[in-house]
Amino acid sequence: MKKKDNDKGLKFLSYFAKYKFAIFCYVLVMLLAGALVFAEVYFFSIMIEKVTIGLYADAIKILLLIIVGDLIRGLLWHIQDILFTRYSLKISAEISNDLTKKAFSLTSTSYSCHSTGTFTQRIISDANKSVSSIAYIVAYLVNFLTSLISVVYITILNIYIGLVFVIAFFIALVIDLIRIKKRRKLFKKAYKKYDKISSIITEIIKSEKDIKSLGLEEPLSKDVRQKYDEYNKDYNHARIVSMNFSMLRNNIIEITALLALILGIYLVDVGLITLATFVFVYSSKGENWELVLNLSYIFDSVTDTKLALERMNELYNEVDFVDEKFGKVSLDKVKGKIEFKNVKYTYKELEQDNEDENVKKKDRKERKMINGTQVFENLNFTISPNTTVAFVGKSGSGKSTILNLMSKLYEVDDGEVLIDGVNINDLDKKTLRYSISLVNQFPYIFDMTIKENLLLVKQDATEEELHDVLKKANLQEFVASLPKGIDTIVGESGVKLSGGQKQRLAVARALLRNSSIIIFDESTSSLDNFAQQEIKKSIDNLKGQSTIVIVAHRLSTIKDVDTIYFLDKGEIVSKGTFDELFVANEDFKAMFYAEKLED
Repeated sequence: MKKKDNDKGLKFLSYFAKYKFAIFCYVLVMLLAGALVFAEVYFFSIMIEKVTIGLYADAIKILLLIIVGDLIRGLLWHIQDILFTRYSLKISAEISNDLTKKAFSLTSTSYSCHSTGTFTQRIISDANKSVSSIAYIVAYLVNFLTSLISVVYITILNIYIGLVFVIAFFIALVIDLIRIKKRRKLFKKAYKKYDKISSIITEIIKSEKDIKSLGLEEPLSKDVRQKYDEYNKDYNHARIVSMNFSMLRNNIIEITALLALILGIYLVDVGLITLATFVFVYSSKGENWELVLNLSYIFDSVTDTKLALERMNELYNEVDFVDEKFGKVSLDKVKGKIEFKNVKYTYKELEQDNEDENVKKKDRKERKMINGTQVFENLNFTISPNTTVAFVGKSGSGKSTILNLMSKLYEVDDGEVLIDGVNINDLDKKTLRYSISLVNQFPYIFDMTIKENLLLVKQDATEEELHDVLKKANLQEFVASLPKGIDTIVGESGVKLSGGQKQRLAVARALLRNSSIIIFDESTSSLDNFAQQEIKKSIDNLKGQSTIVIVAHRLSTIKDVDTIYFLDKGEIVSKGTFDELFVANEDFKAMFYAEKLED
């Protein structure tokens, strides 16, 4: 079953279709429980009537019947809770999984335009909230129908008392519709503030060491407090507005319930209704309250569901969350030739999420660019298969941008990037992604064992293959020294490993993919000299087996590469071996000596 469509967004109801029998049982159980509630009120009035005429044995029998009904109702509610717990978790997990896959398909630019909380809240919180709200709607609807039956029955017993209930219901309904409209708008604004809280908490957890070492606890705590204050202000405002309307609605219900009882006493006095009827009206005086209250809960749950769906479906909005585009060309074996032909690229800084923007998102054709910096005007170069090349230059010269364009994380404005003579825009996703591996300055290591981190890229890897990549990455001795060896858990983001060990594990992971092109983006810039040499050895072990592209901050790590490209302001001003550039390029020589002074 196809669950989602990029043009229409999340096919929400299709997630429930596969569990239709369980949902049918859930609704049936709720209806039976609701029917027992009505039956209990009805039989209670009959029991009172039996007592008033002296039929005590019959009254006891009816009371026992009511008690049995209570027990059965309790069992039905227990079954309902089990069904809700089991299947709501399954459905929300499936929605979250598909939203995660959707997030994987988005461009890097889409991530840079949104906070972490934008994704985590939609993928986790909104998925859970939407499913729970649907279940609540069913429960409230059943309760509403039960109360409606009671009110209808009262109206049949006496039209005048029934009219009091009906008029009160419609007045309360109008008030509640106004409340819902305001509630939706105010809560939507509050939820966006909560996204920001989620983002900064995530950042704080990930950067704990930097926070402590820089003494940032106080300013960050203040920032978190401010964001919570902003959220609480909007959330409380939304709650208070909603509660004010609810209080007005509730007062009307209370007053009309009293009026109905006063009218009932009068009707008993003049002989127009029996005492049993009055007892039923008295026992059901809260049904009008329940009628309005459950309808109100339905409105709230529908609003919550719509808000959650709206937020989840924003991930399918091609203006704010742009999908990566791939071609259809598949290559059996990529040799690793890379060409840049007349490449033009401008770094675009796009507007961030803004809940106060005047133009509705659905009316926008594209996300507004607030700043643009041209990086390349006419960039050309060719890298031969199985060679090792490096790009160097001052900060801002475009080194890392080349790697992002090469791996299609960025898209060129004009010109072509080719792999084995094929424009990367024409390559299918599998060919492009599996032919290129990236080891960046701060590789992400998952909270798993060393072995599991490796198996992520190749689930059927043999012990021999794992041993081989650890050896080539110069990590074998370290792993062997650990009490649990390759089965050692490294912690979230590899917190139990040093910077060099994380880099070498990332190298091993890239090697296991057996990619034709391996990219190293500033992979040694944050390491000490010893760790740097280990990474250099790892890279040297790969020479001649894959096309290796290095962006280097430390020039000493690229002495043995085949070709070095020196970039200045988005242009390749010279190229050659290390020795050739050292003689021909004064800036290159100056960078090398500056590095030596730093060491």
